[in-house]
Order: sequence, then structure tokens, then C-alpha cells
Amino acid sequence: MAVDKSMNVLVVDDYKTMVRIVRGLLEQLGFRNIDDAMDGATALQKIQQNDYGLILSDWNMAPMTGYELLKAVRADPRTRATPFVMITAEAKTENVVAARQAGVNNYIIKPFTLAVLKQKLTTVLGEL
Repeated sequence: MAVDKSMNVLVVDDYKTMVRIVRGLLEQLGFRNIDDAMDGATALQKIQQNDYGLILSDWNMAPMTGYELLKAVRADPRTRATPFVMITAEAKTENVVAARQAGVNNYIIKPFTLAVLKQKLTTVLGEL
């Protein structure tokens, strides 16, 4: 079954350039409804007010990290099953393990290419 590319996608990163890059790559993959937030707290508010079919979040943000955002999303019955992909420069094994244990669907290490993003999202969502 094909992925519904009209779903709402949320990109969370405190670095505007990264948000722009990820948005551009998602658009190249055919996604049309892309929202963004500059930190975990803002993202959580948006997640509580909207239905997202996919969340892509940076790990290192303040005041709320992507890891804390992931735990909050997984703790809410309404968003528990929402696909969540962590995008981070943090390649430390303990971070990957912690994110997996918290329920992340996939993990992308920066920098990455369109091909990597497509492959990771295909693993999470199905054929793009």
C-alpha cells in the first residue's frame, strides 16, 4: 500500500537551516503538508492540537530535547503509535539504545542524503 503523502509531517529542529533542508528533502519525496517547530515544547503543543502521520525530530534542543519529546509522544495514547524518527548528529550507541527503548521508529545520523532519508522512511512508513 502506498504511503499517504498528504499526511501532516512535523519537523522539529532548533536550527532553521536544518528545518529547511529536511523540508526540501521531504518535498522531493512528495510530502506536501509539512509543519515545523523550533523546540520540543513547541512541537508538543502542535502535536496535541494536530494529527501528524510522521514526526522527525532533532535530539539536541532546549528546553525540551527530542528524546524528551519522544517520551511525551509515546506516553500519550492518542499519539503513541505516531511514527517518530530521530535526526541527530549524536551517533553514540547509548543514545541510539535509549531512543529505541523509548519507542523511536528509526534513527538518522546527520549529515545524510535524500537516499538515506527515503530508505529510513520506507522502513517506517512503507514504500514511498
